[in-house]
Amino acid sequence: MTLPVVAIGLDHRHIYGMTESICAAGAHCVGFWTDGAPGTLGGFIERFPDTPRFEALSDALGSGAKLALISAVPADRATLAIRAMDAGMDVMVDKPGCTTFEQLGAIRACVARTGRIWSVNFSERFETRCSTLASELVEAGEIGRVIQTVGLGPHRLNRATRPPWFFKRDRYGGILTDIASHQIDQFLHYTGAADAEVTHAFVANRGNPDKPGLQDLGELNLRSDTASGYIRVDWFTPDALPNWGDGRLTILGTEGYIELRKYVDVGGRTGTDSVVLVNGTRCETLDARDAGLPYFSRLLGDIENRTETAMSQAHCFTVMRLALAAQAKAEGATT
Repeated sequence: MTLPVVAIGLDHRHIYGMTESICAAGAHCVGFWTDGAPGTLGGFIERFPDTPRFEALSDALGSGAKLALISAVPADRATLAIRAMDAGMDVMVDKPGCTTFEQLGAIRACVARTGRIWSVNFSERFETRCSTLASELVEAGEIGRVIQTVGLGPHRLNRATRPPWFFKRDRYGGILTDIASHQIDQFLHYTGAADAEVTHAFVANRGNPDKPGLQDLGELNLRSDTASGYIRVDWFTPDALPNWGDGRLTILGTEGYIELRKYVDVGGRTGTDSVVLVNGTRCETLDARDAGLPYFSRLLGDIENRTETAMSQAHCFTVMRLALAAQAKAEGATT
């Protein structure tokens, strides 16, 4: 019998990949609920035509599902996650998993109270096969000890199709809380750090003065006991690029480096998921398209066995705490 899941909140397109990937790993979606008619609703119904819609959130919470997939407006995700966990479900939530320290504290308390899993789907790692291959190469010692990462997260703005909440700081949480949580996750994962310090953070609106709530550029630096990291995120992907963004990650080790060209390799290979590996004996580009996406099957195993093989709960909490700390630092607030 496959594990029953329910989708709650369809406000971001990430719900498509979350649902497709968890079902491919062995779950089945028993239904969905969303508030109103977000622009993503038609795409969800097209992809999952046999999935019924629950009339009320309470019906979705009482559906008997074991896992809730949440991709509501970012500021609403924490409340929905807590309601799902209190209803006996584990949770996979789109990033950012929360938008304030108060929300993160409430989620921590709920996890402690219920024993449920709260997992943020950091899709730039969990839904890219080149990230899987890079993890294997790092674990195999191909570049020695990892001492630094550079994570770039450019995105296409698509202003005309964005919903109103996208331009409201209190609704999306800020560019570092939102997008940069991906790169913070990758820094901790590939360096093996349990925690880090935000040493620099910056946000700005450089190209959209008529949308003052939008932050279209952000950067931050991280430092742990053994490694450092630089992160840049933005909404400036040019129109000629064939996809939404040229996301990259460079992992520097004591004996070499790895570069992930996740979604496009400009001037190089066609397709996605290219991994450049350079060390003492190898200088090559690897095709990672046949590597797997283990997060989803591991999460199903964790739900069944109450383990933490997909991602530790501590790691998930730490990523979101650092993202919120970076956002606060950039905006001049105290943490």
